[in-house]
Amino acid sequence: MEGSLGVRHFSSSGGPGAPPKTAQATEEMQKLTLDMKETLDVLTPLELRSFRDLLKKLDEEPRVTQVQLELEGDSTWKLARLLAKQYYASAPRVLTKVLQQLPRADLLPRWESGPAANGPVIPRKRARRSHEYEDGDLDLYDLSGLRKAFLMCVKKTRPGASRDVELMEQWLGQCLFEHTQCIDPGKKELIDRLTSFRDGLNEIKDEISCCLVTLMSHGENGFIKTTDDEKVSLELIFDMFNNKNCPALHEKPKIFIIQACRGDRRDSGVETDDEPMDSDDISEKRRLPTFSDYFIIYPTQSDHVALRHPRTGSVMIQAMTDVFEKYGNKWHIADFFTKVNNKVVHTNFHLREEPVKVSLVMESTLTKSVYF
Repeated sequence: MEGSLGVRHFSSSGGPGAPPKTAQATEEMQKLTLDMKETLDVLTPLELRSFRDLLKKLDEEPRVTQVQLELEGDSTWKLARLLAKQYYASAPRVLTKVLQQLPRADLLPRWESGPAANGPVIPRKRARRSHEYEDGDLDLYDLSGLRKAFLMCVKKTRPGASRDVELMEQWLGQCLFEHTQCIDPGKKELIDRLTSFRDGLNEIKDEISCCLVTLMSHGENGFIKTTDDEKVSLELIFDMFNNKNCPALHEKPKIFIIQACRGDRRDSGVETDDEPMDSDDISEKRRLPTFSDYFIIYPTQSDHVALRHPRTGSVMIQAMTDVFEKYGNKWHIADFFTKVNNKVVHTNFHLREEPVKVSLVMESTLTKSVYF
C-alpha cells in the first residue's frame, strides 16, 4: 500500500481503515500509535479539544464520529489508537491535516518526513504542572475572538531595533494577533495612538478576546522614552487598559511586553561552583478589582539596564523568537516566558567588554491560563 507524505509503507492489503492482517502490520500499527501519542502528548488541553473538533469535521473517510471520540478518544493514548485503527496507512496524513489547522507547524516536520525511529525529535512535553490537568479541568481564557496588539518601537538611536520589530511582527502573526504599529512616536503621538487603540477595543467590545501591548524604547524605572526624549509613565499606559477605562477587556488577558531599560545599574553576576481571604460582600452586582487579568513582562530587574545587540536586536525579543521556534505555542504564557528567562539567565553577555547578566521580571494578575 502506498504511504502518504513520505511516511513508511505498510504491508496490509486492505483499505484505509482496514485492520492489519499480518504480525508485521500489527507491529507497525502499534509503533504508529506510539508515535502519534508522543505528538498528541505535546498539545495543550485547549489544543486537544480543538484537535478533536477538527478531526470529526475533516473530509476524510471513514469519518470519526462524536460518539467515537467520547468513547475512544478521551486520552492521548486512546485518541492515537483511534486514529491508527480508523485510518491505518493514511493516519499520518490525517494527523498532518489536523496539525496544520490548529496550527502547530512545529510538529509537522516529523510527520512530513515520516515517524521513523531516527527521525526529527518533537518538542518535549510541557511541564507536569500543566500536564496533570485532565482535558476540560484547566480554566482557560477563551481566545476564540479577535486578538489585538499594539506594537510601539523607537528605532532612532537604538541600533538593532528594526530587527526587534521584524521578530515581534513575526511572533504576533504566529500567535494570530492583528497589530497596530507605531514607530518613532513623540510623547503626544504615543498617548494619542494608544488612546485611539483602546477606544477601538471598546467599540468592538464583544468581539475582543485578548489585548497585547509591546513597548520598545529607551527607558528608566517606571517610564519609557519617546523620540522627543520625553518620559511616559508606564502606570499611565497600564491604567488606560484597566477595568474602569477599558470595559471591553473585563476578564480578558491584557499582556504588556516592555523592552526598555529600567535604570543604569548593571549586574555583572556572581561566580558559582554549581552546574550550569474570604469575602463578606454579598452584593448582587458582581464587581472586579480595577486591575485584574494583567500580565507584564520586563526585560530586566528594576533599576537595571536592558540589553540590545546592534545587529540581532534585543536579548529578550531574540530569546522569545528562539523559544517559540523550538517549542511553538504549547505553553501557558507564564511558562513560556519562564523558558525564555531560563535561556536569558544562562547566556553570557558583555557590555563594553564587561560581563553583564540579566533576568526577566514577570508581574501577573491573571485569573486563568493564557494559551496562544
